Amino acid sequence: MNYQISKGSKSFGTNTVFEDIQFEIKGNEKIAVVGRNGCGKSTLLKVIMQEEELDSGVIHKNKDLSIGYLTQTTFEDDMITVEEEFMKLFAPVFELKERLEEVSLKMAEDYNDSLLEKYSVLQEQFEAMNGYNYKQELMTVFTKFGFKEEDMKRPINTFSGGQRTRLAFVRLLMSKPDVLLLDEPTNHLDLNTIEWLEGYLKYYNKAIVLVSHDRMFMDHICEVIYEIEYGTMKKYTGNYSSFVEQKKQDQQRQAQAYARQQKDIERLEGLIEKFRYKKNKAAFAQSKIKYLERMERVEAPTKSDTKAFSAHFTPRLKGGKTVLTVQDLIIGYDHPLCSINLEIMNGEKVAIIGGNGQGKSTFVKTIMGLVKPLSGSYLLGHQIEPGYFDQQIAQINSTKTVLEELWDEYPDLDRTQIRSVLGRFLFSSDDVFKTVDVLSGGEKVRLSLAKLMMKQSNLLLLDEPTNHLDIVGKEALEDALNGYSGTLLLVSHDRYFIRKIATSILVIEEGKAVYYPYGYDEYMENSSQKQSLPKKEDKKNEIVETKPKKVLSPDGLRREIAKVEKMIDEKENELEMNRQLRFDPEYYHDYQKMQILDEKIDEIHNEIEHLMERWEELNAEAEK
Repeated sequence: MNYQISKGSKSFGTNTVFEDIQFEIKGNEKIAVVGRNGCGKSTLLKVIMQEEELDSGVIHKNKDLSIGYLTQTTFEDDMITVEEEFMKLFAPVFELKERLEEVSLKMAEDYNDSLLEKYSVLQEQFEAMNGYNYKQELMTVFTKFGFKEEDMKRPINTFSGGQRTRLAFVRLLMSKPDVLLLDEPTNHLDLNTIEWLEGYLKYYNKAIVLVSHDRMFMDHICEVIYEIEYGTMKKYTGNYSSFVEQKKQDQQRQAQAYARQQKDIERLEGLIEKFRYKKNKAAFAQSKIKYLERMERVEAPTKSDTKAFSAHFTPRLKGGKTVLTVQDLIIGYDHPLCSINLEIMNGEKVAIIGGNGQGKSTFVKTIMGLVKPLSGSYLLGHQIEPGYFDQQIAQINSTKTVLEELWDEYPDLDRTQIRSVLGRFLFSSDDVFKTVDVLSGGEKVRLSLAKLMMKQSNLLLLDEPTNHLDIVGKEALEDALNGYSGTLLLVSHDRYFIRKIATSILVIEEGKAVYYPYGYDEYMENSSQKQSLPKKEDKKNEIVETKPKKVLSPDGLRREIAKVEKMIDEKENELEMNRQLRFDPEYYHDYQKMQILDEKIDEIHNEIEHLMERWEELNAEAEK
C-alpha cells in the first residue's frame, strides 16, 4: 500500500466536498478520479499533495513516497537553458556514474572480490536509475511534446506560457515520482501527443492518479476508477467504459432490491394490521413487528447526478445542397500554414484534426471572415447561415448579468422566453442575475452555446467546444449535435467526442489537408497503414532498363504463385511483430530506436507492396 485515506472528510464553510471516503493507491495502479465539475476531484489531489488538510480522517503513506503534481511545478530560474534545468533531475545519476568510474579505476590497480562486488552493486543501481538510457528517454519525451532538439539550448524565459507548461510536464515525467498526479493532462495537447502520452503512461512502472474528462484517454490507461458523487466515493475495477456499465448494473440491482423489499414490507405490514388485534394471532403479529424492526433496510436508489443542459440546434433555413466550396485556399498569418481544396455537402459533420499550429483554427476563422486568406477562394452555398463558437470568445468577461448578455442579443424576445432558454442551459432562479465575469469556464461555455442555439444557423463551426465541460456536459452536447440536421465543422482534440459525432474527417498536417469520407474509427483503422506506406515515385520520365521476363510453364506458374503467397504471409507476420514492438518500453522510451523501427516497418510495407504486384502479374498470366 503506497497511500491510503480512511474515513476522509473535507468541507469549505457549509459546503461539504466529500465525507467518509475510502481511497487507496497500491503498487503501480493507474487510477482515474471522475465526477461532476466541483465534486472535489482537484481537492482530493491537493489533499494527497498536502496542499489541503482533511477535516477528519486518517492518512497512511509510505515514509519515502515521492509524489509529483504538475500544477505545482514551477521553474526557480527561468534564465537558464532547458538542458541545464533538466540536467538537475539527473544529478544522482551523474554522482553514481562518478562512483562507478572511481571503483573501476581502483579495480585496474587492485582487482579483488570486494571491489568487484561493490562495482556490481553500483552498476545495478545505475541501471535501475536508467543511467545508460536517460538521454534517449529524455529526448523522446521532449520531442513528443512538440519541441525540437535545438530547443534544449534555449533559455526557459524564451518560451510561451503554454510551452512552459509542456516543459514542466516533461520535467515531471522524467522525475519519475512514485505517484504521478495529473489534473486534466490532455488539455491543450494535440491528438498525436495525446496518443503517444497514453502509451507512455500505460507502461509507466509506478502509480498514476488521473483527473480527466477525456473518456478515451481513461479507457486506454486506467484500471481503477473512483467516482465522487453527492459527497461520497465509490471504487470500480476496470477502465472508464467498464465503470459506466458497472454503475448502470449497480443502479439496476439497487432498484430491484429496493422494490422487492418495499413489496415485502408492504405485505408484512398488511399481515400485522390484519392480525394484531386478534387474540389467537397476536403473537404472530408481534413476531412480524420485531422482524420488521430488525430488518436491514435497503436504501432507495439515488439517481446519478446527470443534470445537464438541454440544447436543441435547429436551422432556420435548410440551405443549398453544397454548403462550402474551397479552392486552392492558402491560409495563415505572416506565412502560409496550409493549402486546402474541399467541398462540403449539406448534413455532413466534419471533424478537423491535426497537430497544434497546423492551421485547424485558422481555417475555421478564415471561413468566418475573421482571418484573410493568403490566396485562393472559398464560397458558402445558397442561403447558408454560419454560426461560430470559439473557445476564446466563449470565455467572455462582461459586467452584464447572464440575463442581459443573452437578452441584448435577442431583444425581440420577452423576459419569460429568455429565462426559459437560460433554464435549459442550467441558469435558473438567481443564477441569471450573476455577472458574466464571475461565471466558471463551464458556465461561460453554456452561455455561449445558448447564444449559438438561438441563432438557428444551418452551418455550425465549433472550435474546441468541449473545453471546460465535464463528461455529462459533453454527453449533452453530443446528443444535441447528433440531433442537428444542419452541417457541422468541428475542431476538437477529444477523440471520444469526435467518434460520437463525425461522419467525415479532415486532417490538416504539414501544410496539406486530406479529407476522409468516413468516421473516426474507420479513419484510425486505415491511417496507420496509409502513413507507413511509402509514397510512389512519379515514373513518367524515368527510364528503366528491363530484362526479358522468363516464360513459365503452367506448373511453374502455380509453384511461383504459391511461393509468392508464402512470402507475403511471412512478411505480413513480420510486419505485425514489428508493429507490436512500438509498445515495448525499449522502443517508445528511445526516439532513435523508434525512428529506426518506423523505417523498418516502412520497408516491410514496401516489400509487401512489391510482392502483391508480382502476385497480381502471375495471376493475370495464369488466367491467360
